[in-house]
Parts: sequence; structure tokens; C-alpha cells
Amino acid sequence: MPPPTRSQRGIWFVRYGIGLLTVLAGFVWLILDVGGFGVEGLFAFAGAGLSIILINLLFRLGVSSDREREAHEEAWRYYERHGHWPDERG
Repeated sequence: MPPPTRSQRGIWFVRYGIGLLTVLAGFVWLILDVGGFGVEGLFAFAGAGLSIILINLLFRLGVSSDREREAHEEAWRYYERHGHWPDERG
């Protein structure tokens, strides 16, 4: 597998890095205990960061199911034209 390109690393950062940094910011907030709201800040930042990560994971699942559906529809079109499935011997 070739090493990731610069744009692939950027996409990974947008998908998952921002969420991870947000969770880390929560731990920093907990350590600094700004204004006596350390635990509340941790929970707020962690919730936001995990939400970002979850939204991206759900989006990726949706995109992959679209690809599978398109491949299945293409297989049906092939079946209608040739009378057998693409992976069967005709």
C-alpha cells in the first residue's frame, strides 16, 4: 500500500483529527480547571469531539452502502443483458 498523500492526510485530519483534538482540549480544560469548571469542560469538549468523530463514521458508512448498492444494481443490469450473474460462467 503506497504512503498516504498530503490530501489524504488532510482528509483524515478533518474527519478524525479535529474530533480527537477537541477531546484532548477537554482533558487540558480538566487539568487547568478554568474557573472551577474542569469536569464540566471535559464532558462538554469530550461530547463535542466524540460527536464529530461519530458523525464522520456514520457518513462513511452511508457512502460505503451507496457504493454497494450501485455495484448490486450494475450486477442486475449485467444479468438482464447476459442472462447470468457477472461472477458466474456464462
